[in-house]
Amino acid sequence: MNVTFLLNGETVQVEAEPTRTLLDWLREDRGLCGTKEGCNEGDCGACTVMVSDKDGAKALNACILFMPQLHGKTVRTVEGMSGPDGQMHPVQQAMVDHHGSQCGFCTPGFVVSMAVAHANGRKDHDDVLAGNLCRCTGYVPIIRAAEAAADAAVPDWLNEATPDVETPEFAPETLDDLADWYAANPDATIIAGATDVGLWVTKQLRDLPKVVFLNRCRDLQHIEVGEETISIGAGVTMADVHDAMKQFHPSYAEMIRRYGSEQVRSAATIGGNIANGSPIGDNPPALIALGATLHLRHGTDTRDLPIEDLFVAYGQQDRKAGELVTGVTFPKSAPALRCYKISKRFDQDISAVCGCFNVTVEDGVVATARIAFGGMAGTPHRAETVEAALIGKPWSQQTVTDAADKFGADYTPMSDMRASADYRLETARNLLLRYFAELQGDEVSVLEVKA
Repeated sequence: MNVTFLLNGETVQVEAEPTRTLLDWLREDRGLCGTKEGCNEGDCGACTVMVSDKDGAKALNACILFMPQLHGKTVRTVEGMSGPDGQMHPVQQAMVDHHGSQCGFCTPGFVVSMAVAHANGRKDHDDVLAGNLCRCTGYVPIIRAAEAAADAAVPDWLNEATPDVETPEFAPETLDDLADWYAANPDATIIAGATDVGLWVTKQLRDLPKVVFLNRCRDLQHIEVGEETISIGAGVTMADVHDAMKQFHPSYAEMIRRYGSEQVRSAATIGGNIANGSPIGDNPPALIALGATLHLRHGTDTRDLPIEDLFVAYGQQDRKAGELVTGVTFPKSAPALRCYKISKRFDQDISAVCGCFNVTVEDGVVATARIAFGGMAGTPHRAETVEAALIGKPWSQQTVTDAADKFGADYTPMSDMRASADYRLETARNLLLRYFAELQGDEVSVLEVKA
């Protein structure tokens, strides 16, 4: 595949293998070894690069970023953060001034993440740097450096136009072209952000002989807010979903804040998270609790279905070969929606359990209930027995306590490295109690409760 992009100010044209990672190309073909290989799965941030287009700059993990995804974009590595005459970027100087580096292995990734945040005017440094791992210096001097550089001007050498390129066959720009191509090539692998597929290549060493990239398909990148519903295209990144949900579904947005890292959220898409069918994906429980409708397309044929009906069994979906997930629609208002992500680490960790609750109460009686969990079964799905134990009953501590004992009828969780089956069931029960307490006005978040 012929790929054209701007690298540290220089136009580059590369004939690249579809699943060649930017990290490998930078280090092996260009000798740009400032971008480090750490985990090679998008967790440590040592390989962070700045990728820009007309939508702005993003920090992305080069280790799971495939070369064709760069077509028509600009890339800056740590070597390209300094100016043409050797001038340091403000965050580089601040890292020196505040002693933000010891072994230095993680430092290039931190510098790039900080530079992207600086370019975007971000000052939520804890969130920005949650995807960069440091085991030497610790985060305090690094955060101090980020704070010190925050108000400095963005260097003019970073203000560069993206190159003009032709639309490649491997990255359709319209949904019509994409749907036609995928219907004719149902054995192909669809790549959106590559935050999951990237690991198929780097960890499982899988060959993907036929691929198509979605990152240039604007028809999949819409967020439409109507009078009663919100519709989100499958190609919308989780970073943009997070920003949109803060106003309408703040609990869902807070859960997304802990979805991967800044680098992962800037690449991963809501459609990809749904379509990969993971039993521990964090979006499906929230969308099921919202009563979302999923939109699919095969060629020119379209269909809709309740999102919970997509997940048939582990690794099996109600989606035929060559059929695309194109988007999802859900209610604009759900004031009782709460989402709880339980994991060993607060930031950037896979959920042991993710529970989402949406109960409506009328005149003190439960009128409707939608409760969904991930991490409790082979698929994300509703707790229908628990819901039935709530509906029509008084919204009281006793009702909730009685209903919590029904989770065992809905789920038979497994034990694995993240949690035991008993822990998962007990946590599900406790999350329902937590939900009741929160709706009663009690403080239940670990970020709010004080000893």
